Amino acid sequence: MDDQLLSTWEEVFKKGLLSFWILLLLNERESYPFEMRDLIECSSQGTISADANSIYRALNRFEKVGLVSSKLTHSASGPDRRYYMLTTEGLCLLGHFIQRNLLVFQQADIVAHMQSVLEKLEKEGD
Repeated sequence: MDDQLLSTWEEVFKKGLLSFWILLLLNERESYPFEMRDLIECSSQGTISADANSIYRALNRFEKVGLVSSKLTHSASGPDRRYYMLTTEGLCLLGHFIQRNLLVFQQADIVAHMQSVLEKLEKEGD
C-alpha cells in the first residue's frame, strides 16, 4: 500500500470535514475557537485535528455568510473571549449536508460494500 497516497487522500478528506465538525459542535453549544480544537479532536475520535488559526479562519468565513454569529464575553481568567453560535441558516446548511452526504453511509447496501472491503483486507492479512 502506498502510505503517501493514503495520507494525501486523508488530508484532503479531513480538510473538507473541518467545517462539518465545527458546525456540528456549535449545534450542541456555543464555543470559542481555542476550546473547539480539543472538542473537535475528541468528537472525531482523533481523526480531525486543526490548529486554532484554521478554526478562526473558518469561523470568520462562516460569520461573513451568516452561518454563525458571535459575541464577546468577559473572561475572569484572561482576555475577553469571542464565543460563536450556530445560526438558523447554519443549522439548515448542516442538516442538508448530513442528509445529502453522510446518511448515505447508513444505507444497508453501502454498509455491505464497506464491510466487503474490510473482509477482503482481513483475508489478505491471513
